[in-house]
Amino acid sequence: MTRKERYRLVYEYFEKHNPQAETELVYHNPYQLLVAVILSAQCTDKRVNMTTPAFFEKYPDFASLANTTPAEVFPLIKSISYPNNKAKHLVGMAQMVMEQFGGHIPMTVEELMQLPGVGRKTANVITSVIDQQPNMAVDTHVFRVAARIGLTVNATTPLAAEKQLVANTPEQLIHKAHHWLILHGRYVCIARNPRCEICGLKPYCKFFHRRVLKEIY
Repeated sequence: MTRKERYRLVYEYFEKHNPQAETELVYHNPYQLLVAVILSAQCTDKRVNMTTPAFFEKYPDFASLANTTPAEVFPLIKSISYPNNKAKHLVGMAQMVMEQFGGHIPMTVEELMQLPGVGRKTANVITSVIDQQPNMAVDTHVFRVAARIGLTVNATTPLAAEKQLVANTPEQLIHKAHHWLILHGRYVCIARNPRCEICGLKPYCKFFHRRVLKEIY
């Protein structure tokens, strides 16, 4: 199987079985998504979704968040991983959006990465989800799943994986492929014990053919 064929077959499977793939973070506007994605770093979406309702009630927009302090934010996010740093990042992010971007989220990866707490992965999430730009956010799930299936080859960093995925994925599918790979990694191709027995990608997966079948036979 060629790499091109593998990409085609994997995406055809996802299109059939999960055509409406989207983020599991609960949000209602770009501001809420940005806050949620910053909070989700090294934290589960489930925990973030439990935390954000009270946060958004107190800080419904950039202006209100920019006018508070990290110390006031901390109690609302203390159940999230790294709450001290994230409280500082959230307030700093809101202040920069208000002061340098007129209260609106910039929609380029380069500008978003200027904001405190926003790295390349977060910037790619925001631009692909909000604006459906052809940007691929590579988190631990995407990095692992893409390598196991064989969509990426010898990609040793998230950026290297991102470049390979973007280069080989049809542009109109990139924003959706990000969610496909994350969800597959979260529920099927999990880190320690991948659930190969229920995976519909077995026919196209390098990991399954090289490791699992070898153990069986």
